[in-house]
Amino acid sequence: IRGVQLAFSLLFGLWLPCCLTQTTPSNAASATPTPSPSPQSLGERLKVRLTGYPRKHNEGRVELFYKGEWGTICDDDFSISNANVLCRQLGFVSATGWTHSAKYGKGQGKIWLDNVLCNGGEKSIEFCKSRGWGNSDCTHDEDAGVVCKDERIPGFVDSNVIDAHVDENKVEEVRLRPVVVTAKKKLPVTEGVVEVKFKEGWVQICDVGWTIKNTRVVCGMLGFPHERKVNKNFYKLYLERQKNHFHIHSVACTGTEIHLAACPLEFNKPNATSTCEGGMAAVVSCMPGPLFMQNSGMKKKLKTSSNVRLKGGARLGEGRVEVLKDNEWGTVCDDRWNLQSASVVCRELGFGSAKEALTGARMGQGMGPIYMNEVKCLGQEKSIWNCPFKNISSEDCQHVEDAAVRCNIPYMGLENTIRLTGGRTRYEGRLEVLGSDSNGTESWGLICGENWSTTEAMVACRQLGLGYANQGLQETWYWDGSNVTEMVMSGVKCTGSEMSLTQCQHHKTVNCQKAAAKFSAGVICSETASDLILDAPLVQQTVYIEDRPLHMLYCAAEEDCLSKSAAKANWPYGHRRLLRFSSQIHNIGRADFKPKAGRHSWVWHACHGHYHSMNIFTHYDLLNANGTKVAEGHKASFCLEDSDCQEGVSKRYECANFGDQGITVGCWDLYRHDIDCQWIDITDVKPGNYIMQIVINPDHEVAESDFTNNAMKCNCKYDGHRIWFHNCHVGDAFSEEAERRFEKYPGQLNNQIS
Repeated sequence: IRGVQLAFSLLFGLWLPCCLTQTTPSNAASATPTPSPSPQSLGERLKVRLTGYPRKHNEGRVELFYKGEWGTICDDDFSISNANVLCRQLGFVSATGWTHSAKYGKGQGKIWLDNVLCNGGEKSIEFCKSRGWGNSDCTHDEDAGVVCKDERIPGFVDSNVIDAHVDENKVEEVRLRPVVVTAKKKLPVTEGVVEVKFKEGWVQICDVGWTIKNTRVVCGMLGFPHERKVNKNFYKLYLERQKNHFHIHSVACTGTEIHLAACPLEFNKPNATSTCEGGMAAVVSCMPGPLFMQNSGMKKKLKTSSNVRLKGGARLGEGRVEVLKDNEWGTVCDDRWNLQSASVVCRELGFGSAKEALTGARMGQGMGPIYMNEVKCLGQEKSIWNCPFKNISSEDCQHVEDAAVRCNIPYMGLENTIRLTGGRTRYEGRLEVLGSDSNGTESWGLICGENWSTTEAMVACRQLGLGYANQGLQETWYWDGSNVTEMVMSGVKCTGSEMSLTQCQHHKTVNCQKAAAKFSAGVICSETASDLILDAPLVQQTVYIEDRPLHMLYCAAEEDCLSKSAAKANWPYGHRRLLRFSSQIHNIGRADFKPKAGRHSWVWHACHGHYHSMNIFTHYDLLNANGTKVAEGHKASFCLEDSDCQEGVSKRYECANFGDQGITVGCWDLYRHDIDCQWIDITDVKPGNYIMQIVINPDHEVAESDFTNNAMKCNCKYDGHRIWFHNCHVGDAFSEEAERRFEKYPGQLNNQIS
């Protein structure tokens, strides 16, 4: 509507009355798009940046820095011409596209420009016509983004970088310099002299008036949840002998800041950087979280929260925030979600303060209840549960608003002991690890590719800081990146949660049958990944028993969808008892789920008239109290397609006419209860109590950001005629205590019945 109104305004030089409410004739004319007042009149260059998620360095939400504040551009009347102007301002040769409706997430603060109209030749977006700075009728749901061609303008100098160097009193990098230097530097560094980056070197802070609150902020920045008192006398003699350069002579943090730069700071005059009367260089001591504690005894004493967790993150210390209530995990709504609240979560989990407070389900969507909204932590709380918040209803929030965090974590140097070689991009290649021989001589070596899988690749990609594992490769003969040929690690077996490959199980001595370098392990990493999860309540609601005549099951038998005893049946007479239910598989991740095999290797099944793109997509199992299978159903992927999607998400995959197969982010694939093979054959199952278990992508054939939510379980009661499902839930949706009770359920009921 607004676009039509603007078209009329351009033709007739007028705004329609509905476009500007309460408009008088005197101000109506001022709403006509005109060149925006230029910030250059104030001697500034307009700063432009790309931000939001998911984005690469050449795409993202457009933000402008005006009057000391970052703000966005509304997508009304946005065009490729606008995008071209912005991309050139950012140093790219041109634009390849633009986005609307906050594709890269909703911004915050001002919407600086609306109804922007460029002809494409302007030097800056400020010279294009618009409604004027800060004059907009949009919300952040309409934030515009651009996709720039990944080719830089030769000799381009980023004005944002220039401005960063002009302010010499800008505090960005902070470190601890240990006083006691050992032969082998132990990481993380938890105690030492506080130093800030200044020009080409590092300078100190005068400790006169230094408080434990300042220490708390510094520790949080460096990835540590707690601060400790330090013995100043130990350092005094050493520091008196050193030539210290004091750049900052006063710090006054409250303790809730997430960065030293946010505290009130007083800087020494340029020529007085070495004065600190009555004091010495500030020294701090920090307490690491359990994950980074080297003392195993202390590690047991330090417990992190059992009712808060992070899910779906690619790196350590990041993820969607989930909280435990009434033995069930749920999410937090992002309304008013900020760095203070995010920092409370980070410290509670044994990390430092928050680096980012993420909104808009940037770490994927949850599936369970949403427990909290408008969380208002001050920053010093021990737990997010101690912060004021609102209880919410489904009308208030949806999972597209799930809050997430990125926490500061200690520097461990793990990425320096592993590298990729030979790949086409920095995200792929043959893995090489740094090892040392009996003499302590360090050298690079290869990892044996035998039994190497996606799970091990997940750990390697995390250690490299390259996100999720897209694939774990057992052969890398086509990547010839270096002259390293010696195998130094074999038999690597990880759970997937380790920080580095050295924490995984592996052979004490290298044992690799295929010792040639071409059979060494490799990885392909990715910044995004899919995440499949089953709709557990739907399974519970749709379960029933059908006695199906054998003459209607020839096709199913051909597809191996019946139990083994069906082969001995008197075909076509008699029937099979089938446990039927619907299953709806959602992709709540950040990348589409696509079959690993290319369409050239899909198998045509004439009986059902479709291609199978994966050998096994889902396991359906009925287990007894001992965990033994009493009945099973192997479900090949009939076809992976988008049955339906969330509002605003378009379907991309459908099976008809040999179409592309997959599940789009925000969509789901529904297998109705009345589809062939959507069952377990329970003809031979005796009455009793069981556990029904469904596992999606059981062999981890396709990479996901989180495999812990791929299983769904239900308590099952079968009396020989009818069947009931209870407590259907995704594998990690309950607390450990509730899960233990769940596992006991079948045995207890069997005893009661007997």
